Amino acid sequence: MVALVCHPDTPSHAVSGIAVHATRTAEGKLALHYSISGQIAKLRVPPPGPARIGWKLWRHTCCELFVRAKGGVAYHEFNFSPSGEWTVYAFAKYREGGPLSDESMNPQIAVQSGPGRFDLYALADLQGYAKAPLAVGLATVIEEESGAISYWALHHAPGKPDFHHASAFSLEVP
Repeated sequence: MVALVCHPDTPSHAVSGIAVHATRTAEGKLALHYSISGQIAKLRVPPPGPARIGWKLWRHTCCELFVRAKGGVAYHEFNFSPSGEWTVYAFAKYREGGPLSDESMNPQIAVQSGPGRFDLYALADLQGYAKAPLAVGLATVIEEESGAISYWALHHAPGKPDFHHASAFSLEVP
């Protein structure tokens, strides 16, 4: 488990912490468990819906994965919404790219909620990464009932929140 840190310019009044567990499966997929602790009733969590490609999921509560081959420049971004919607983006380098409409990338998403805790589980197919060592960035966008948004990541670069920054890829996965 690794802990995400809230960006200092976007404090949360509802979330006290976010931890993520990432495990690579024998098939080369990445199994993720995001655990959000705090006053869950004060969060705007999208209601469950059909698993499908979403649009601009990062504008609301969602969990994110950034992945590239260790030492590489090209990367993918995965957005996992509690609604079951998802989006995958491909980038040739820093912010140069866009969304993919490949339904075969469909990650499996499940959620569970209890007093003081919200869990999102995702299984991301890392097509094209085979068994190469990975550099991973983990992040979460939290939208509160008040409309406030906080940004959580393993590491924040100086300045405004930027999950795409090279320093955000701070977790190595063999």
